[in-house]
Amino acid sequence: MDLYSWVKSLHVISIIAWMAGMLYLPRLFVYHAEAAVGSDKSETFKVMERRLLKAIINPAMISAWIFGLWAAYEIGAFSQGWFHAKLTLVLIMSGVHGYLARYVKIFARDENTRSTKFYRILNEVPTVLMIGIVILVIGKPF
Repeated sequence: MDLYSWVKSLHVISIIAWMAGMLYLPRLFVYHAEAAVGSDKSETFKVMERRLLKAIINPAMISAWIFGLWAAYEIGAFSQGWFHAKLTLVLIMSGVHGYLARYVKIFARDENTRSTKFYRILNEVPTVLMIGIVILVIGKPF
């Protein structure tokens, strides 16, 4: 395998891990919002959320960015329209990542005021962004 194939493979692996976490974390928030503050269940969710963010989602996002930019450089994607659109969606995904990280801290302080419905809707945002990104990368429509 050549270097580009390794970089692309590591990028895809990173994306899979990042998206798994980005889809799971808001689901944890749905269940956490239903748990009584201070309960064993609530405390367990705090640990799960923190570990998911720190051990999986954050490192996966960082490696997705590193290997993604490297792969883009290797194929000369920086001058292509589809890549600019993809990059925009990935920037938004990174913003959603930060937004979810904020809620990990809010739950850790027992300061959640949002409903389970809010978190159910929030859970769909990474999915919609992921669909757009995949269509841009595979289809390269412009």
